[in-house]
Amino acid sequence: MADRDSHLQDVLKAPEGPHIGALFDFDGTIIAGYSATAMLWEKIKRREMTAEELVETANVMAQYSMGSMGFSGLMMAASKFMKGVTEDSYFEFGEELYEKHIARKVYPESRELIEAHMAKGHTVAIVSSATIYQIEPTARDLNIEHVLCSQYEVENGEFTGNIIRPLCFGEGKVLAAEKLAKEHKLDLSKSYFYSDSDDDLELLERVGKPRPLNPNGKLTEISKERGWPLQKFDSRGQGKPVDYLRTIYATGSLVTSFVAGLPIWALTGSQREATNFSTGLFGDIATALTGVDLDVTGEENLWVNRPCIFVFNHQSKADVMIMAKLVRKDVGGIAKKEVKDTPVIGKVMEMAGTVFVDRADGRNAIKAMEPLVDAIKIDGKSICIAPEGTRTLSPKVGPFKKGAFHLAMQAGVPMVPIVIHNAGDVAPKNEFVMRSATVKVDILPPVDTSKWKKSTLNDHVAEVRGMFLDALGQADDDVSLTATAKAKPARTKSVAVKQTTPAKVARGGKPAVKVPAAKAPASKKAVARKTVRASKASPRSTTIKKTARKPVVNQAAVKKSTAKKAPAKKPVAKKPVGKKPVASKK
Repeated sequence: MADRDSHLQDVLKAPEGPHIGALFDFDGTIIAGYSATAMLWEKIKRREMTAEELVETANVMAQYSMGSMGFSGLMMAASKFMKGVTEDSYFEFGEELYEKHIARKVYPESRELIEAHMAKGHTVAIVSSATIYQIEPTARDLNIEHVLCSQYEVENGEFTGNIIRPLCFGEGKVLAAEKLAKEHKLDLSKSYFYSDSDDDLELLERVGKPRPLNPNGKLTEISKERGWPLQKFDSRGQGKPVDYLRTIYATGSLVTSFVAGLPIWALTGSQREATNFSTGLFGDIATALTGVDLDVTGEENLWVNRPCIFVFNHQSKADVMIMAKLVRKDVGGIAKKEVKDTPVIGKVMEMAGTVFVDRADGRNAIKAMEPLVDAIKIDGKSICIAPEGTRTLSPKVGPFKKGAFHLAMQAGVPMVPIVIHNAGDVAPKNEFVMRSATVKVDILPPVDTSKWKKSTLNDHVAEVRGMFLDALGQADDDVSLTATAKAKPARTKSVAVKQTTPAKVARGGKPAVKVPAAKAPASKKAVARKTVRASKASPRSTTIKKTARKPVVNQAAVKKSTAKKAPAKKPVAKKPVGKKPVASKK
């Protein structure tokens, strides 16, 4: 078996150019586990499936797993369950699924592989038998433009109960990859394909660089026989018992560290000295228990201008112990008000000088921070704040709120950016268990705030956020720079994309695979909305107009049905999203 970094090292040594494709399967390859399983459990949790529907779904899945039903039959069964359901509701559901389940399942190693291919200028695509509703949010997060996948037929914004053939499975993946190669001038003999399943053997054999990733038993045997390099990641998925124990003890060490400082408080009468001792002790104990090592650059910037406002990008619950280990003493912080109600821990944080704010009430949040001005000016304490306000789903920097910047101006102290590169490797958002990892941290030089003015505050927010983007190697993706400005329509851009349906297949010939542009998700919470209208130019085309923060995503092995607009006087009743879905396994 190849060493842990062999796939990555191979990419780093590879030639550059868009003629080289980097094709990735989705389930089990980019993410741990199956997105369809997450979709099913979420629907069960919501009680959107009746007992009869659950039995029917279980029967279909059992037949597929035992081999008495093929993938096409599985998708047909799923499509019949979905007849009459609105497609928009599935885009919305896909966004919610990503936020609750899928985002934390993305392998950091796979993310690194994808970024390495992009740095080489390779053409990166997801090739999966899953549907766009399962894949699109993750593809957008990873900046992957091309998604080749299976699709259900849609008319007038509703699923018809039919599937679009050919499905992106088995030989269908080869057809999709060949079509993508033709349109983008890829050389498949020099291209990569990463997959975890022997179901993808045809495409693994078709490319010049097959790369089994987290392979199942059968693919592992085939890979060894053929000498294909393979890798397995364990950074996501079900944690080991020791990981759960480490997490529990590390979390509890906040309380034990505080208790350890009580004798200092009792004997010296100094709460500050006791808190300083407990803060550093917590950072040391918690990182040691979880096996987290810090690779710090610019550590001297932690001490040259105190007191100050430390601002950090917030990816993980591990950020708390990372910040404690770094800043160590004479520091206060801000946390959401819900933490205050946490038994014991909330009280300990309050006694340590934490201010609890209501993130939903911006004005009161700024008012609640007023005591911190005195803590800075009179007590000489520094303050730690995450200007994003909440943990992000990925390493991407979110929009910044202005509270930290107002505080820096009022207190007249510098701002020190602390850039945490990969705390999500320890514990991504919504994940309980923490795993060992080496976390890279950049402490940037202090930012002088003495000449800041309220009238130019947006510029200062943009400047500091830009420092984080530069340090993380991220481009400014036109996300509004402040949370308050996020909702302004002037910040978004509309992109019109023409989608052309594939030609009908001649009798006896191979099915054609088209790579049309995908729709953006129609999420209430997310960044994109879409509307579909019939194109006047051609009856076989539709124009998809969307507002999105990322480039459009291409789907292959898909065919969009174009229908006439339904008469307004006969509205069609919409079925809820929760009706009998059975999603693709891969």
